[in-house]
Amino acid sequence: MTDSAQSRETDPQKPTSDRTTRRAALIATLVALPVTVLVAGLAFAGLSPDEPAATPSPTATTARAQSTAPVEMAAPALPERPAVLCRALLSQLPPTVKDLQQRPVTAGPEQNAAYGDPALTLTCGGAEPTVGATDDVWLVNKVCWYAKEETDATVLTTVDRETAVAVRVPRSYGQALQWVSPISDTIVASVPSAAPVPTGCQG
Repeated sequence: MTDSAQSRETDPQKPTSDRTTRRAALIATLVALPVTVLVAGLAFAGLSPDEPAATPSPTATTARAQSTAPVEMAAPALPERPAVLCRALLSQLPPTVKDLQQRPVTAGPEQNAAYGDPALTLTCGGAEPTVGATDDVWLVNKVCWYAKEETDATVLTTVDRETAVAVRVPRSYGQALQWVSPISDTIVASVPSAAPVPTGCQG
C-alpha cells in the first residue's frame, strides 16, 4: 500500500480522535472547577474563624472596670450655711475625676459624692482638722489641703474654706494629691475661702 493510500485511510479517523480529546478536556474541566471552588472555600473559611476574637488584654489606656453600686456613706445633719455651700459644691462636681466615673451614694447626695471602684469619696460639711504650726499642707489649684494617713487610704481635708471638704483617696490610686486637682477647681467656684490660711499655703 502506498503512502498516499495509507494517508487517505487514516484521515477519516482524525475528527473522531479530536472529538474524544475535546470531550476528555471538558470532563476534566468540569471536575476540576468544583474542586477549585471547594479548595477556595476551605481556604476562606480558614481565614474566617468560627469563634469571636479574644478580648484584648487591658492596657494603660483601657478604662478600668468600675462598680456602679451605691457607696455606703453617712449623712449627718448640717447647719444651714454649710448645707447651702455643700449643695452648691455637689451640684457642680464633675461627672468624672480623671478616669473614675461618679457613683451613687446611699445617703446625703447633697453633701456626699463617690467615684470609681474602690470608691474615692468626697464629704462636705464635716469638721476641719487642727493643723499644727509644723504640719505639712499643700496648695492645689488655690485650695489648701491637709493630709491624714489611714491604713488603706489618704484623707485630704480643706483647711482654708468656710466649710470643710474631705476627700478620701484609696492607696491603690497612688499619690493622693493628684486626684483633688479637678475637685479643687469646683471648690474654688462654690465654697468661699476663710481666714486664717495656714502658713504653708500662704503665697
